[in-house]
Amino acid sequence: MPRETEDGFVDEMKKTPANIDEYIDSCRPEIRDVLREIRRVIRETAPEATERIGYGMPAFEQNGPLVYFAAFSKHIGFYPLPESIETFAEALAPYKTSKGAVQFPIDKEIPYDLIRRITAYRLQENLKKAAEKPGRHKKL
Repeated sequence: MPRETEDGFVDEMKKTPANIDEYIDSCRPEIRDVLREIRRVIRETAPEATERIGYGMPAFEQNGPLVYFAAFSKHIGFYPLPESIETFAEALAPYKTSKGAVQFPIDKEIPYDLIRRITAYRLQENLKKAAEKPGRHKKL
């Protein structure tokens, strides 16, 4: 029978999950709805983004990395890259942050609207960078 590890996963998930569904299914039941809602918010904000597993966690890409997230025993890690942490520093002030990560405590309300805003920001940054790359001009 599977046992839960300290990070909230069942011990059978020592291998990297094949996809985001498998990742979410490997987490504690009480966190799964939170992870599904985070995924929904990101998908709604960036509907053309590609889902994958990166660094062992759910990742979204569109013209480069957008955001990652992960479940831990006491928080949800959200990884929107360093520039986003700086840009949203005031809104992120109530949360523990590092250079490229935010920790949303599981025992507090998850700020889905903030996740939406940060994801939208990341998407716009990636689209802007893609448009500025040489050889990306539209054909007339």
